[in-house]
Amino acid sequence: MTVNESLATKSVLTHRDNYWVGAFSAMASPCEILVDDVPHQKAIELLEIAQSEAHRIEQKFSRYRDDNVIHEINTSDGKEIVVDVETAKILDYAEECWKISDGLFDVTSGILRRVWKFDGSDRLPTLASVNELLSFIGWEKVKWKRPTIKLLPGMEIDLGGIGKEYAVDTTSVLLRKNTSSNFVVNYGGDLFISGPRRNGENWSIGIDDPKATGIGSIGTLSLSFGGVATSGDSRRFLLKEGIRYPHILNPKTGWPVVGAPHSVTVLASTSIEAGILSTLAMLHGAEAEKFLQEQEVKYLISR
Repeated sequence: MTVNESLATKSVLTHRDNYWVGAFSAMASPCEILVDDVPHQKAIELLEIAQSEAHRIEQKFSRYRDDNVIHEINTSDGKEIVVDVETAKILDYAEECWKISDGLFDVTSGILRRVWKFDGSDRLPTLASVNELLSFIGWEKVKWKRPTIKLLPGMEIDLGGIGKEYAVDTTSVLLRKNTSSNFVVNYGGDLFISGPRRNGENWSIGIDDPKATGIGSIGTLSLSFGGVATSGDSRRFLLKEGIRYPHILNPKTGWPVVGAPHSVTVLASTSIEAGILSTLAMLHGAEAEKFLQEQEVKYLISR
């Protein structure tokens, strides 16, 4: 076992069954990379690359910081903000997701966290408090033309719905540039698999059981390539009078989408693509499976 404390948080590197597992924490999630057998020093190098990239994305795009581009945009008070190329790329993607989802995916809806506290209790916000925030939600109100963005005073953006998956994909690109061995990047359950094991076998990916999160599994996927992402309500919900209110919020109403599965896992070519499809499926509520079938993607649903 190797413990590396040279970065912002310590990481742990272990060797199992002819592959390395590097683990660390970032983006409020457990993170790990699995790398098919490489020399020890190369494994250390790849772990440092992954950890640095995960923290870079977190520092740049987290809404919880006051020293990044998201804070600058969210405190602009109606002024135009010029953004860098990478931020513009993500904003373009956010706009595309808003368009293809008919407004169901909206990065301006994070402001609803002010009234919704998904702590497992029965405390629902008032209708008036939710409605008060709706005037600050809606990508159609944003003036976005590369490289300039302008929000109405009081509006905010929150990239939490795509940030972790984006970090998985950017990390994967960096790892591929630095090794010919195949690997898995897993950031809080959002993954990318670069290719099969050296012996030709697939990687085995366990899918968390939302009814026994961290303990049980609803199945194991055998995969050689692609992105995997899961959306669900196992950790963040409210329960009142027998009705479960998941943290998946409809930006048009400001209220949770009731009737959705407990979790949706989607397989796609990249992690960010899998992530948006799993999120949109949840936003379709009881029609989640129908939506996924229309997309012609592989998926796993837990109700």
